[in-house]
Amino acid sequence: MVEPEVKKAVDQAFRNIKEVHQRQLPEEMNLAEIDKGIFTGEKITPIPKVGLYVPRGKGAFPSMMLMLTIPAMVAGVEQIVVCTPPDKQGNVEPVSLYVAQMAGVTNVYKLGGIQALAAMALGTATVPKVDKLTGPCSIYGAAAKRVLFGTVDVGLPAGPSESIVLADETTDPQLAALDLLIEAEHGPDSAALLVTHSETVAEKASYFADQYLEKLPQWRREFCQTGLDAYGGIILTSSLEESIQFVNDYAPEHLEVLVDDPLRLVGEIKNAGEILLGKYTPSSAATYAIGVNAVLPTGGFARSYSAVSVYDFLKRSTIAYLTPQGFDRVKETSQTLAHYEEFPAHGMAITERDQLL
Repeated sequence: MVEPEVKKAVDQAFRNIKEVHQRQLPEEMNLAEIDKGIFTGEKITPIPKVGLYVPRGKGAFPSMMLMLTIPAMVAGVEQIVVCTPPDKQGNVEPVSLYVAQMAGVTNVYKLGGIQALAAMALGTATVPKVDKLTGPCSIYGAAAKRVLFGTVDVGLPAGPSESIVLADETTDPQLAALDLLIEAEHGPDSAALLVTHSETVAEKASYFADQYLEKLPQWRREFCQTGLDAYGGIILTSSLEESIQFVNDYAPEHLEVLVDDPLRLVGEIKNAGEILLGKYTPSSAATYAIGVNAVLPTGGFARSYSAVSVYDFLKRSTIAYLTPQGFDRVKETSQTLAHYEEFPAHGMAITERDQLL
């Protein structure tokens, strides 16, 4: 049973996430004449079967069900398979099931861990084999995906979570402290960092973080303390430029820009899964309600991977069409390069065709 206030929140999140991802949809096919008689383009097709992993180990995550099922639904994936761990009573988290129903997903399996990833990648008597896997997971799940690479498309590397709060001398240290704890509470393996060149902000944020920690439930407080001690904390740099360089080198999953004029710095941020601008845009709002996707590359892979989007569930086929005039314009180039690379059948297909047509 989903409580009315939770249902209302999920409904709004669903609408916003759907709107964001519908705006990403490319046209199904395009074809353009790039030279006389030479037409090229692309055809966009949904991936037929995808497997989504929705974690449960450290809490309930209907937000992840939203972030994964909606872009797959919008992309037009024919068969969506979800694996999510059950609770100790063997039940799937009810709000996640509500989300799956909204997205039209009927294949939800009570299955977690590396065995869930293997089941979707290889197929079992009950779990269908999929063409692609995606979804955040633990370090063990991330390792399993590496093993499965080559058997199935394993999607972007997502998990454990990480964040950087970028601050300057104008940043409110209380806001910085609050937002430092957002990712820290995900688990003891999460990395949460505050990066600033202001010693005053660093010292005050440290003080306020300790105060806010006391307001958290013990188990979440322990997550924060363990993660901050092992992987996170506050980094003091010599300048804003050095802070930005650190961000780009680290390539965080989540980046909050809490500086005086955040829009001015967007062009300088090269590597981040998401860039959240200004004091009214905390990571929690992006995770739940804004609509941007919160399944993001981790472990430095924001250098080359992007947030989950409809593009993760689509594939492109290139299209080419030559008229007789177009064939005449490319045949000599094709013959010359085929001869240079010593592929006589390639060249023969051009010369003989020229005689036959």
